[in-house]
Amino acid sequence: MLADYTTLGLGGPAREFVSADSEQELIQAVRSADKAGVPVLLIGGGSNLVISDEGFPGTAVHVNTHGLTYVSVGDDVVDLTVAAGADWDTVVASSVAQGLAGLEPLSGIPGRAGATPIQNVGAYGCEVAEVITQVRVYDRQEDQVKAIPNEFCQFAYRTSLFKSGRPESLVSPGNGASPRATGQPRYLVLDVTFRLPRQPLSAPVEYAELAAELGVEMGEQAAVGEVRAAVIEIRSRKGMVLNPGDPDTRSAGSFFTNPVITAGAFADVERAAAARGLTAVPHYPAGNGMIKVPAAWLIERSGFAKGYGAPAPARVSSKHTLALVNAGKATTSDLLALAREIVTGVQAAYGVTLTPEPILVGVTL
Repeated sequence: MLADYTTLGLGGPAREFVSADSEQELIQAVRSADKAGVPVLLIGGGSNLVISDEGFPGTAVHVNTHGLTYVSVGDDVVDLTVAAGADWDTVVASSVAQGLAGLEPLSGIPGRAGATPIQNVGAYGCEVAEVITQVRVYDRQEDQVKAIPNEFCQFAYRTSLFKSGRPESLVSPGNGASPRATGQPRYLVLDVTFRLPRQPLSAPVEYAELAAELGVEMGEQAAVGEVRAAVIEIRSRKGMVLNPGDPDTRSAGSFFTNPVITAGAFADVERAAAARGLTAVPHYPAGNGMIKVPAAWLIERSGFAKGYGAPAPARVSSKHTLALVNAGKATTSDLLALAREIVTGVQAAYGVTLTPEPILVGVTL
């Protein structure tokens, strides 16, 4: 069952399952499926997947490649290249131990390194797009390995070229004809290179919650190791660090992205909030006149408090309203019913449509 390979513990069987422990095995598994016209599901740490109860009608490939290399590229600057299947938090811990800065705000995030450019993973004021120099991929359309520099990765908030495709993906129909689009990603991430400075202090801390945890002022720096420890502490309190004994960590992390809306739409949110007796709506500039509003704030103030849904098996985390959890015996259908209820409630209250952050496999909201 694919449930065994996801942090939610949800998902039915795959028609075929392949564990790829080397880059050659990984490429061959995907190439073979493409030639046969079989859809492919790539699974790393399974921390960002919601898989249907019926499972996946194709080949699921578990990415288990590993390896980290450090190469000095100048005075106190190092390129860290990481295989797609490497455990992400182990990568961050290694970089901190090497005296390198840049990844420490991303500590404690479950999953594998290959997923980080796909989602443009970010937290506490940092995104991987800021430090990635290139992503090496297998191009399923052209059947070749290539390196894609940062400037061509189309990084944006929680998305990238590797998530959207451009074109989305190409797979052989299995009869010798040309590949056809299937809605799967065109590029298979093989490894990622991060350029990191060798320095004892982090970048200026621009995230209020992190600054408070560190006991520094906004804009001040802190020791890289202290930032890592503070981030893990904050994430642990929110149930965002995997813990087998804590059902609140049986989630896909943040289930919804923070909405980025126009100034006009934000004015509507403010009016709706005022009608509810709320005097201020937290928000942040998102560039090009757009405004980012915290999804957790909208969810909580639409009537979905921490723990909402208990004692049902699918519920809102008791620690963090952005996480939807499987308390033990939930199904994917249970989880999606809760997600739809939240989306409908926020839309009715504030006119904002929430977008799921995890990849939905065989299901829709």
